Amino acid sequence: MLVPCFYLSQVKTGTFSELETMREEQAKPVVIHLYTDWCAVCKIESFTMNKDEEVVKMMNKDFYFINFEAEKTKEKIRFQDQEFTYLSSGNTGIHQLALALSKNKNQPVYPLWIFLDKNQNLVYYHEGQLKPEKLKQKLLEISSQFK
Repeated sequence: MLVPCFYLSQVKTGTFSELETMREEQAKPVVIHLYTDWCAVCKIESFTMNKDEEVVKMMNKDFYFINFEAEKTKEKIRFQDQEFTYLSSGNTGIHQLALALSKNKNQPVYPLWIFLDKNQNLVYYHEGQLKPEKLKQKLLEISSQFK
């Protein structure tokens, strides 16, 4: 009968295909989180991010959030007027967009955080774990610039 509170707060995630439509309705900064299903740090980050009520509120109110699985997403993606596809390599592969977003063009570091302003210009880039305090700080800095 009772639903635990932690199910009520979660960051709303979108896709790259939804991004253009959402941006036409209201331009907001974008946070892109590149991860893989084998990355333990990525799982921990997602859990701690969704557990932090303040982060969830800020992210849902002031940002578009895209959680992008870099090695399993196989659909064609159009982003910033370019088309990206999945690059298969036997049983594995990687999406071209993950390589395009990463500074390391051979193999991205996971997790990878990309923060874009409301005009889709890069404002912050972070490879590896992003601690909750630093995530909050960046969200506050970026959102305060666009209010």
